[in-house]
Amino acid sequence: MDAYLIEFGNMLLRWLHVIAAIAWIGESFYFVMLDNGLKKPAAADDRHQGVFGEMWAVHGGGFYHNQKYATALAKLPDELHWSYLKAYTTWLSGFALFGLLYLTRPEIYLVNDDSAWGWAAQMSGWQANLAALVFLLLGWVVYNELCKRISPTMNRDGLLGAAVAVLMLIVAYLATHIFAGRAAFLLVGAVMATAMAANVYFWIIPGQRRMVAAMTAGETPDPLDGKRGKQRSVHNTYFTLPVVLLMLSNHYAFLYTHAYSWVIIAVFIVAGALIRQFFVSMHAGHVQPLYPVAGVVLVALAFALAAPAGSWHAPEDDRTDNSEQTASDDAAEPSFEAVKQVVQTRCTACHAESPSYAGFSAPPAGIVLEDRRGILKHASQIKKAVDSGNMPLGNATKMTDDERELISAWRASE
Repeated sequence: MDAYLIEFGNMLLRWLHVIAAIAWIGESFYFVMLDNGLKKPAAADDRHQGVFGEMWAVHGGGFYHNQKYATALAKLPDELHWSYLKAYTTWLSGFALFGLLYLTRPEIYLVNDDSAWGWAAQMSGWQANLAALVFLLLGWVVYNELCKRISPTMNRDGLLGAAVAVLMLIVAYLATHIFAGRAAFLLVGAVMATAMAANVYFWIIPGQRRMVAAMTAGETPDPLDGKRGKQRSVHNTYFTLPVVLLMLSNHYAFLYTHAYSWVIIAVFIVAGALIRQFFVSMHAGHVQPLYPVAGVVLVALAFALAAPAGSWHAPEDDRTDNSEQTASDDAAEPSFEAVKQVVQTRCTACHAESPSYAGFSAPPAGIVLEDRRGILKHASQIKKAVDSGNMPLGNATKMTDDERELISAWRASE
């Protein structure tokens, strides 16, 4: 029952997280589009009253007239729409998910037994948890300090953007060398998502509150508050597409099990930012197809980098007709019984109708490997998961290299 409660809670948290993220991203994208699509007010009276820009739009059977004021209004309306609860809900639900799934079983999900850094490979569960939390905190602190020191008055945002890109490259490198593959990709995304939510909490909303307070008091708002909020909002919009991919990455073992997974992360981050730049520019009236082209080229590069070794060449025995070699290979093929023994020893603790492994109330992905039929039905998935090192999770059941080679050599022809 405990395992079921955890899984049900996981489902509800994930649902909340996705709903809040959709709402936050949708609203964020809308305001970026609106801000970049504003035109000079047509009416002289609007310009006189301080309207900086306007946009007319049609949607949902009606017409909308949006206006932006860059200076103090004579009187603020009693009700203002504030955009922050969706950001906080997204981060809090995401962190709760991270805690439920990763921090409760760090020895499986966080510890990187294969790390070239001995101290990382030998971390205990509580040490891995502490390392992950410190990693998130330091990611935000360093990013925030870069913003404050390089472009405090928003006059060197180009240089700041380059520095943030280098920071994310370092974050990707460190994460993939300290933490297990799935967790590493997730933590890189979480560093960016934490920066996004913290930008809202520490900079965007406080700046807006100071602006409202000044205008209410009949004073002129500090223009730096508006500029700083815009700076952090721009960072958030470029972070968004890479973060979404990194949060989905745990479904794709070919990404996080690669020897140069940190390079793949970096390529996807730049690709996502370039593709987002195309839409930002388009909303401002500048269609620049080189941005998405460059993004697609980088995605193609990531595809080439992540491809399994030898993918671009046919195996030797496919190019030659060597019957003697084929006969030898057939003789060397592992028997089904040998494969079944490995699967039942290493896999069925989770992949059973009633899993015995703590934390599972049902077989992951509905895959049951308790009998011949189930093993043969899922043969290709078994081979793929075992070859990639993705399964068993964190190698909790201690599958050996010899056992992985046996599964890899099995042709599943029985």
